[in-house]
Amino acid sequence: MGMIGEFKEFISRGNVLDLAVGVIIGAAFGKVVTSLTESVIMPVVGFVSGGKDFTNMFIQLGDLPADFKGDATSYADLKTAGVAMIGYGDFITQIVNFVILAFVVFLIVKGANKVMAKPAPEAPAAPAGPSEVELLAEIRDALRAKG
Repeated sequence: MGMIGEFKEFISRGNVLDLAVGVIIGAAFGKVVTSLTESVIMPVVGFVSGGKDFTNMFIQLGDLPADFKGDATSYADLKTAGVAMIGYGDFITQIVNFVILAFVVFLIVKGANKVMAKPAPEAPAAPAGPSEVELLAEIRDALRAKG
């Protein structure tokens, strides 16, 4: 079988298709989480922390270029101009994104494990045999037959 045949066999396996679907759904879900974080959670965190805008929290390392025309307090403008800086506000936002995404994945895996958990097999019932009284009666009858 040639390389194309092997590739065709590989790509038609269920695991590869499941993985592709997972990646596509994961990418879309990541966008939803990013939107939730940037549009809902971080504004609430900013409000609670006294109106701080986390997107503009940075430490400027480099000088402004001579032809800089943007806002010197805007992270986006400075980044566009190529000014060296540490954007710790963006880093905080990404950490919040990660924690939310990790928690949701944890809940999904936990739910899937519950659904896929197989019930413990029941111990086979002991075979129904003669009771003690029946065994004693058999022994008595066997002894009478001998003697």
